[in-house]
Amino acid sequence: MNGANTDHLVDLLGRWASGRGPLYLLLAARLRALVDDGVLPPGELLPPDRVLAGRLAVGRGTVVAAYELLQREGRVLRRQGSGTRVAELDLPATRTADGVMANPLLLHILHPPDGVLLLTCAAPDEPPPELAEAYEEAAARLLGMRDMGYQPAGQPDLREAVAAYYRRRGLPTTAREIVVTTGAQQALTLLTALLVSPGDRVLTESPTYPGALEVFRHAAAVVRPAVLDPLTRSEADLLHAVRERPALLYTVPTASNPTGTIMDGRTRRRVAALAAEHDLPVIDDEVCAELCFDGDTPAPLAAHADGEQVITIASLSKVVWGGMRIGWIRAPAPLAARLARLRAVHDLGGEVVSQLAAAALLRRLDEIKDARVRVLRARHDHLCAELRARLPQWSFEPARGGQTIWIRLPRGDADSFAQVALRHGVAVPPGRSFDPLGGLADRLRLHFLFPEAELSQAVLALAAAWRAYDGTERLPSRPTLVV
Repeated sequence: MNGANTDHLVDLLGRWASGRGPLYLLLAARLRALVDDGVLPPGELLPPDRVLAGRLAVGRGTVVAAYELLQREGRVLRRQGSGTRVAELDLPATRTADGVMANPLLLHILHPPDGVLLLTCAAPDEPPPELAEAYEEAAARLLGMRDMGYQPAGQPDLREAVAAYYRRRGLPTTAREIVVTTGAQQALTLLTALLVSPGDRVLTESPTYPGALEVFRHAAAVVRPAVLDPLTRSEADLLHAVRERPALLYTVPTASNPTGTIMDGRTRRRVAALAAEHDLPVIDDEVCAELCFDGDTPAPLAAHADGEQVITIASLSKVVWGGMRIGWIRAPAPLAARLARLRAVHDLGGEVVSQLAAAALLRRLDEIKDARVRVLRARHDHLCAELRARLPQWSFEPARGGQTIWIRLPRGDADSFAQVALRHGVAVPPGRSFDPLGGLADRLRLHFLFPEAELSQAVLALAAAWRAYDGTERLPSRPTLVV
């Protein structure tokens, strides 16, 4: 980037420093937006640290920290001697038709490539028969209804159905403590808008759900990993992180995405006690909680809490269907009221017919869940058997629930392997996307949502890609995919 282009970038940055929080986070947030919006295209050379620092009247360390944060996120590449460039992924359709950059984990939603088995986003694509029946019931409910439909906190029948669901699980809940959202992703976004300011520290597990990391980063938060299992790391480390007054702790304790693990009761009680002792808001993400393979869904973290610090979010997207965009927040009534007011600013509330259908589905949740878990458990076992047979070098622990397993590669890095895998007809998300610091370079996530035949084809493609990547196959061929 020459001097003129540096001037142009400074103009594009605009009033980047006018927000709250550390300057490097504010600068990274503005650069991130320029990259994601396609204003800074892949391959674009950014100004050297000292040059940009001088033009922005900040210390060089501010620019270095911003660039390094974006590098951990995979948005820029920094190499000594060649400078800092906007990352250029070797992926099809990294840019949508309107020029907006796509998150690699969500490419199949925005612009699915042809002829590729997509193991990137884990959401069911097979609506159960109960879904159509629930919409028929909801349509019948509309007859005679006198309601303008603007309900920012959610349709009353659904709020009561969600509250009853938690009561059945041993957690006293009223409808006033429920806010309905457009999926759990909106729940995360609303909570972050209320609880997190630029520069605030947010604690997450590692690995964790990448959609949450994106929300926290776009809020210009400082995201840091926290080990919650007391058998894995000393109590002092977690206490130190908590005493630094983070804005919140985000955790996926039941059927974790991406590992499929389930937090034990001792750790749940410990997290709840820490939340109460330090007045620390905790978000318990229960999106996959009903997908436990042993049939038992542990009580939410809030059931172990004496105070009101634990907030629960969930949705029907995993247990019913990805297109069922109904989620919710269970929170103390005063916080729920604030969330409803914030949602009113955004969209006045969700679509009513879907909420009525969701209330009907919750009344039949046990039968829907049982059928879904049977299918997932069989596909999980099939995928594990295929991996052991065709990729014995890879290591993993079988999942205890959810939709995904977590793979460790014996050598190399998952980002590079993902590019080779894509050329063999299968897309996989690398571990970097699941770590708040951009680590876990030797890990990747696989889902087991496909029917067994497609899972077998995916593993065949991955095995061929691994032979090519590992150097044991000089001229790899792309297997025929059965879709």
